[in-house]
Order: sequence, then C-alpha cells, then structure tokens
Amino acid sequence: MKIGIVLVNYQDYAERFLTPCLTSIRLLNPIVKPDIFIVDNASTPASAAYLRTHAPEARLILNKNNDGFAKGNNDAMGIMLTEDYDYILLLNMDASLEAEALRELLRVAEANPLAGAIQARLMLDPEKELVNSLGNITHFLGFGYCRSYREKYQDNGAEASAIAYPSGACVLLRVSALKSVGLFDEELWMYNEDQDLGWRLWLSGRQCLLAPRAVAYHHYEFSRSISKYYWLERNRLIVAWKNYSLLSLFLFFPPLLLMQLGMLFFAWRSGWLKEQKKVWSYFFNPKNWFYLLKARRQSQSLRQVPDFKILPLFSGSIWYQEIASPLLKYLVNPVFSLYFFLTRRLIKLLQQ
Repeated sequence: MKIGIVLVNYQDYAERFLTPCLTSIRLLNPIVKPDIFIVDNASTPASAAYLRTHAPEARLILNKNNDGFAKGNNDAMGIMLTEDYDYILLLNMDASLEAEALRELLRVAEANPLAGAIQARLMLDPEKELVNSLGNITHFLGFGYCRSYREKYQDNGAEASAIAYPSGACVLLRVSALKSVGLFDEELWMYNEDQDLGWRLWLSGRQCLLAPRAVAYHHYEFSRSISKYYWLERNRLIVAWKNYSLLSLFLFFPPLLLMQLGMLFFAWRSGWLKEQKKVWSYFFNPKNWFYLLKARRQSQSLRQVPDFKILPLFSGSIWYQEIASPLLKYLVNPVFSLYFFLTRRLIKLLQQ
C-alpha cells in the first residue's frame, strides 16, 4: 500500500502551524509509512528554506504564484496519480492527527470498496471537545456547511456513515476513484472544491463517508471576509450547475432566483454589493460559458446515479451557528425545507 499526505502552505502558515502538524504525522501509527508532499504557494526563498529545514523528509513543490487550494493540492495529487499511489490524505497545515487516525481511515476505506473519500472526525483546536465537522452538508441551493459545528460530540458507536461531501481539511482519497472522476476543479480556486469532488464521486456510483474513530484537530475560524463572499457565492452556483440533472436545475430554479434576490439584499446591507456584482459579471461574461458548458458535460458524463438517490444527503435548511439569525430560522429555513421536501418527491417520481 502506497500512501501520500499533502500539505499546502501559503505565506506564514508553515511558521505558525507546521511543527504541530508534522509532529502528529511523525507520531502516526500507520499500516505503512506515508510520504509527505508540501506545496508552497507563492513560494519565496525564505519559505522554501524554512520548509527544507523543518520538513526534510517532505517532497517540496514550489509554486511561484498563489495557485489556491484546488490547484495546490492537485499539483501534489497529480504526481501521486502517475506514481501509482493507492491513497492520498489531504490535510490542512493548521490541523493535527491522533496517532491512530490514518490507520482508522485506511481501515474504513478497505472495508468499503465503493468509498472514494473518507473524512476524519474533525474537532476544533483548542476547543477539542467541540466538533468542527462530522462531514459537510450541501443545501439544495448549493450552500455548503459543516455538520454539527461547535456541538459536543456524541458517540453513537457507528463505524462509518454516508456524508454529502468531505471537508478538505482532513480527507483520505482513493486514487482509483480520482482517476475516474478527476481531481479538484481548479476554476473554483478555493472553497466548494471539496463539495464538487464529493458530488462527482456520488454521481459516479461511489461514496463519501465519515470515519468517526479517526480524529483530527483543526484550528478553524469562520471568516466573513469580502473576498470569501465572492468565492463562496460564485462557486456554489458553479457546482450546482455542473452536477444537477436538467430536471433538478429546472425545479430548483424558482427558489434559487428568490435566494439570489435575498443575497442581493444581504450583500447591500453587509457592504458586499461589489462582490455580488462580480459574481453576476462572471456568469454574464461569454468568455466563461465555454468552461461552464464543458465542466457540466464532464460531470454529467460520470453519472451512474440519478439525483433522487443523492438528494437525501442534502438539506433544505441551513443549520450553522456562525450565520444563525431569526429570519433564517423562522422564515427562510421553513419555506425552503417545505419546497425541498415536495420537490424531492417529484424528482423521485419522475426519475424512477
């Protein structure tokens, strides 16, 4: 068995997080010793020297530009695909692993041959009793968020469970599955690339699972930055466009249009109207249509599973503490949940 671990560095991340992350990797109790790949985005002589000194066992990939999370990971994964690795563990540099985490991820992978992605149970650091993600949830309008975020973990004894998509902060990927469905979509740059990959795995007849006994700790902080708003809003629409069937796109278009009007109001109130205009400009720019049409054809060519079998993993509500509000709780969630409930049944009726 040949296993590689990918870490992506940008600016001072290595100086802040590499030592605890790398220490946890060195203390793993794996079936085999993994190889370590570190991708240094916007690499400088100083950052490269730091990585060579503190991670001498790692293979370094030095990128002149900041190529984002998607391409940064792809640069390392592409090498491993050509060198016949069996599994790839994507690990954020601000995360660390328990000693048995990799062994448990591999155990779940070997026990579930259809699993293309297996996420560890992500706990917060330093609040280690609180959940970061028990797998991620896709809202039917494309939003993605962490399941059970900031809740206390309740062990139900489950070996593994299906999730809509795994967090890229700590996920084991089966190389044979990646060879079939492809790597991260580099157009997304950052955010939603793990959602897109997970969706493509489900489309192809594979699975995304949570391995609750494999534990990782993550220095996660929710960011409300203006630049993040652009990537999240643009990318959720791209991912939905790529992966939904035409029937689902048609039926989900009315609430999507309503949500876009709501997002316009939200952007205006929050001072993010310029970013919202950038999102719309992206989709109205004919130069981007070639990519959008090609990306959809590629995703739909993978389809072995109809939408009605995937939609039970999705949600009609958004339950995420960092964006909670009375309007969301008492109006938006109930209305969209009812619409999703009824539409799911219609899609199942028409696709069976």
